[in-house]
Order: sequence, then structure tokens, then C-alpha cells
Amino acid sequence: CVKSIASALGFSFCGVSTAAYLEEEAPKLETWLNRGYAGKMAYLEKNLDLRLDPRKLVPGAKSVVSLMYNYFPKEELPESGFKISKYAYGEDYHGVIKDLLYEMVSRLREQIGDIQGRVFVDSAPVMERTWAARSGLGWIGKNSLLLNKQSGSYFFLAELILDLELEPDGPIRD
Repeated sequence: CVKSIASALGFSFCGVSTAAYLEEEAPKLETWLNRGYAGKMAYLEKNLDLRLDPRKLVPGAKSVVSLMYNYFPKEELPESGFKISKYAYGEDYHGVIKDLLYEMVSRLREQIGDIQGRVFVDSAPVMERTWAARSGLGWIGKNSLLLNKQSGSYFFLAELILDLELEPDGPIRD
């Protein structure tokens, strides 16, 4: 039901992980921050407990639904002398994807009943690449981006953290 709704709303891929503390990621994140790799992005040092455990962002959370929204344009913009990143061709993706996520939650509630959760599109301390990789949407490449066999890296990531227990997909295995 979750994946069919995601597909109907235009998401390229949808995967599920169990909401849990990211035990393997905690020491990696701490080392990364201690080495100063966050640069001027001091906000990355805040709310580490929330960043590492989605159950602290959504009390009662049982599942993290990771979604991929392809932004590769169907047509190139005419040459104007300016180069514009492909992800910036249309409306601000934060609002576009967030609206789709709210619609997805609404449809889930229609089919399942009263569920609680939150939607995330770069809007909170969520380790989106980690969750996407855990749910089988792709793998994290040497460039630190999530890569997908069909879409490369031309997509936005979004998450639903829900109090709904769903069957986890698991990461891609070589």
C-alpha cells in the first residue's frame, strides 16, 4: 500500500527501514564533526541525538519510509548564457515534495486508519542518505552522495517517519 501510493504520487523509488538508533553511524558522525568537516555548517553539530534516532523526532516511530523524487528535466532549458542546475529548473522542491508527502500520509490514513508521523524534506536533523541506503534506494558513493542504478544522483530524498510498523526492505546487497 505504501509503495503503490508513493508510485501514484510520482516518487521514483520507495523503501522502508525500521526506526532505530543509528548505532553504526554515531561514531562516524562524531569523528567527522571532530575533524571539522562540517566547516561553517555549525547546525550539523546540534541535535545529534535527534539526528541519530528518529524515535526522538517522532515519539512512537516504528518505520522510516525513504522516498526518491527524480528531478532530471524532460527538456533542457534554452541556452541563455546562464547555466542553471537541473534541480533548480522548477519550483522549490521543498514545498513540492512536502505537499506530496502530506498527500501520501492522508492516503495512508484513508486506507489504514489513524497513524501518526512527520514528513521531512531537508527540514530536520534526519540522516536521509543513511536511511535511503538502509531501505534499498541506493548506496552511498565515494562522492558521499546516494547513488541509484537507474537514476544516478538526479533525485531529491524525502522521509516519512511513522508510528506504523512496516516490513523493512533492507539495503542493496552486492
